Amino acid sequence: MSFQLTAEQKMVRFMAKDFAKKELEPAAARRDKEEIFPLDVVKKMGQLGLLGMMVPVEYGGVAAGAVSYCLALQEIAYACASTAVTMSVANLSTEPLLKFGDEDQKARYLVGLAQGELLGCFALTEPGAGSDPGSLSIKAEDKGDHYLVNGTKTFITHGQYADIVNLIVRTGPEKGSKGLSAIIVEKGAPGFSIGTREDKMGLRASNTVELLFDDCRVPKENLLGKTGSGFKIAMTALDSGRIGIASQALGITRACLDESLRYARERKQFGKAISSFQAIQWMIADMATGIEAASLLTLSAAWKKDQGMSFTKEASMAKLFASELANKSAYLALQIHGGYGYLKDFKVERLYRDARATSIYEGTSEIQRLVIARELLKDQDYG
Repeated sequence: MSFQLTAEQKMVRFMAKDFAKKELEPAAARRDKEEIFPLDVVKKMGQLGLLGMMVPVEYGGVAAGAVSYCLALQEIAYACASTAVTMSVANLSTEPLLKFGDEDQKARYLVGLAQGELLGCFALTEPGAGSDPGSLSIKAEDKGDHYLVNGTKTFITHGQYADIVNLIVRTGPEKGSKGLSAIIVEKGAPGFSIGTREDKMGLRASNTVELLFDDCRVPKENLLGKTGSGFKIAMTALDSGRIGIASQALGITRACLDESLRYARERKQFGKAISSFQAIQWMIADMATGIEAASLLTLSAAWKKDQGMSFTKEASMAKLFASELANKSAYLALQIHGGYGYLKDFKVERLYRDARATSIYEGTSEIQRLVIARELLKDQDYG
């Protein structure tokens, strides 16, 4: 069994690493402290093809594939996890259009999204509906040639800066997930406004807001797919999104390990470097072993996506393991740094805060376990 990367995949990883080192790392701490959304950097990422990595060339993308996407996202997250989640959601926002959009919608939106001329977001969560999307209450009333949308979305990544919103709404009287549909809402649509900007513990350079819809008028041609297919569209997007968050978590964990190695070699106690202490060595070994396992899980899910195979279970496994690992590794990295790790002068303090969200968004760890179990229970043969 070979796990060798292709020359193209290696090139993509190197390009992303170089970009992150030059454009992200130097100002990451300041952007975090001042909550600066790096729109100029995001535009540059679009020009490099980092926002349309799985979009075919004919629709403005680079068709690099999911494996290359995961490798690139890791490098971005290593330098700045906030920018990584922006990259993840931007790529996720192309998925519904690519798989369910008609040719007119692809021409109007997908090309711009893939090339970074437009920024897209994905709006599923509501104040009363997070892990249970079937309980969404936002309504889109059919008015003949348009929908009239009323309701609120919350925790929407870069919603304040998005040019288009992939919006999951309730269009039918059916209860649960069967009455959901997906529509595209453009920035500036009548009745659409930005609500509260959230003040977060971590990922502070990533914009997170409420989206408000008050008799928002949306043309009928902005319906994605068929009426009633919103739940399917959302779950399809989330499968890819979970690979992205697994990659983000991996980037954070790799940064935790490197910061720990550097500090453990330099810090001296009792007359010698703390890297010589068994307790520190075990922490480092646990992080490194976890990175190898999480990497294989994530790349396996991405490879299956590239092959056109089902990857729901694998994406949830990767997201579950990598996000839990990121939280554990951030704890260990801060512990290795001792009191210094608690100071904002050290990168591990930011990593500690950034890691926490990875086991919550795109489906909590508990939801991932449910997805994995359900996929296994409907499979007669596993492995």
